[in-house]
Amino acid sequence: MKINCIVIDDEFPAIEQIEEYISRIPFLNLLKSFDNAIDPINYLKSNQVDLIFLDIEMEGFTGLQLIKTLQHKPKIILTTAYDKYAIEAFDLNVTDYLLKPISFERFIKAIDKVYDSFEISGNNSGNEPVYKRDYFFVKTEFRMQRVDFDDILFIEGMNEYLRINTTKEKIMTLQNFKSLQESLPKDNFIRVHKSYMVAINKIESIEKNRIKIGEKLIPISSTYKEAFFLMLNKN
Repeated sequence: MKINCIVIDDEFPAIEQIEEYISRIPFLNLLKSFDNAIDPINYLKSNQVDLIFLDIEMEGFTGLQLIKTLQHKPKIILTTAYDKYAIEAFDLNVTDYLLKPISFERFIKAIDKVYDSFEISGNNSGNEPVYKRDYFFVKTEFRMQRVDFDDILFIEGMNEYLRINTTKEKIMTLQNFKSLQESLPKDNFIRVHKSYMVAINKIESIEKNRIKIGEKLIPISSTYKEAFFLMLNKN
């Protein structure tokens, strides 16, 4: 799936930053950038735009005024240096409100909101299939790193850190199991021990309360045993 987006901001450095962030997200497709809120009006009438990154305070015609002119509103993420418009913005049903300077981590959270709520019409019959992400981002060292769900073998707790063991590499992240589990598909990932979470589809065998994934033997604790075997029966 591709989400077509445009950027509207009257400051060139701000446009450059959002464009650079967009370039890092595989499913975002940047159509065009504008340095004012007037020119996009006709563009939006003749082009399929799914998402707008929109500044608020622009000379002549503001971002909020633009929103009010739109009959069919795409998803809108406001990008602004001012927090005083937050209440009015959410009355206009924007998806998120990003305060400049915008970090990439905060940008990712806003994009996740868009993706989670996004539906695309499959045909004229009115069927609207929902598209789900097949990856997520974790914070590791000084960057946000993409991790594909299908690459994950198991996740191991290591004191204050989690180590995500994948088919490609091992990734350390300063998160807890609860927050990480919320980002993972519930039908394939399950906690089996206070220190381990596994990918069901990567299990090779189970014997004597131990799970074999590759060369790793992972214990199943009594706390998680019942829920784990119930999940196996569902799969």
